[in-house]
Amino acid sequence: MGTRFAETLRRLRIEGKLSQAQLADKVFVTRSTVARWESGSRLPDVAMISRLAQCLGVDVNMLLSAVVESDESPNVIMVEDRKVILSGSLTVLEEVMPSATVVGFTRPSEAIEYARLNRVALAFLDIELGNMSGLELCHTLQAINPHTNVVFLTAYAEYSLDAWDTGASGFMLKPMTSENVRAQLKNLRYPIMWRGANA
Repeated sequence: MGTRFAETLRRLRIEGKLSQAQLADKVFVTRSTVARWESGSRLPDVAMISRLAQCLGVDVNMLLSAVVESDESPNVIMVEDRKVILSGSLTVLEEVMPSATVVGFTRPSEAIEYARLNRVALAFLDIELGNMSGLELCHTLQAINPHTNVVFLTAYAEYSLDAWDTGASGFMLKPMTSENVRAQLKNLRYPIMWRGANA
C-alpha cells in the first residue's frame, strides 16, 4: 500500500540518526504508529506529514510525492440501493477521479466485504439503504479503516445533522454532479492524492 512512503520515511529517519521511538516522541505518536508507517500498512494524514517533514528537516513536498506514489490508485466506493442512481453516479465519480478504482454496491454487506479486502480511501454512502442505514455503514467502514473518508448522499437535508455526528467528511444532496464531487474532495478529512485527478 504505502511502500514508497515507507521506504522514504525509514531512510530519512536513519539519516537523521533517530530511532522509531525518538521520531515518535518528536511528532507525538506511539512507536508502533511509526512502525506501521515504515511497514507500509498505514499512511499518515496531511497534517502529520507536515509535522514529519519539519522534524526530519525536509521539504514537505518530498513526503507528499512519496504518498502519491504509494497510493496512486485509491479505492473509491459508492453504496446506493437504487441501481439507476448508482449507475449514473459511478459515471460521475469516474469522470472526476480517472485514476481511482471506483466500485459500486447496492448492498451494504458487499461494501463491507470489499472494504475488508481493499483499503477504501473514500466512500459515498446513501443514508437510506434498507436493512442497514448509511450511518451504521459509516461506523462499520471506519472501524475497518479509520482513515476512510465518508461522504453521505441523500435527497433529504434533514439527515445532515445525524451525518455530521459520524465523523464524516461531507454531505451531498442528490443528484450527484461532478461539481459537487470536486467540492467534496477539497474538504476530505484524510486528503487523497493521485496522479491525473481532475479534482
